[in-house]
Amino acid sequence: MSDAHDDHDHSAPKSFARELEDATGIRVSRCYQCGKCTAGCPMVPDMEQTPSQIMRLIQMDQRDAVLGSKTLWYCASCLTCSTRCPQEVKIAELMDALRERSLSERKAHRASRKIRAFARSFLRAVERNGRIHEMGMVMDYKLTSKDFFGDILLAPQMFLKGKLKLFARTIKGSAHVRRLFEKTAGRD
Repeated sequence: MSDAHDDHDHSAPKSFARELEDATGIRVSRCYQCGKCTAGCPMVPDMEQTPSQIMRLIQMDQRDAVLGSKTLWYCASCLTCSTRCPQEVKIAELMDALRERSLSERKAHRASRKIRAFARSFLRAVERNGRIHEMGMVMDYKLTSKDFFGDILLAPQMFLKGKLKLFARTIKGSAHVRRLFEKTAGRD
């Protein structure tokens, strides 16, 4: 019995699914649209396409629709989809690869700008203190994203509940955390 990869015409241009399979080792073609990934996904209410719809779009060679989708950026990488898949398709890992590809091909949805700004602010806070300092992270995010007033009414409530501390606490092993960041610098 021959592997499915051996049956492709090598002179024809690669399909998007095949490109992804070659790049990630994730067999997109194994998805048979059972919907278990979508049924368990906590982020579906915020997505424009469900995880199973993204998988189908890939199979249908709809590269631009996939890479331009905000769904990629709303995926929390919680692995629920991957653990529920009866075909063991690593959907969460594929979403990571799709986000990278959408950035490199300059097709990222505009929603990705704020999400990327938040991720950078989060990581900078961890690098500085070895842990999150919410106030510093929020200030960094607001400056980076230029979303100064989007959720301004939440700040007083969070401050009163003790969620926004004025001063950062540094953990004991913060130097070790900084070294980890230094070792991975340049790996965007």
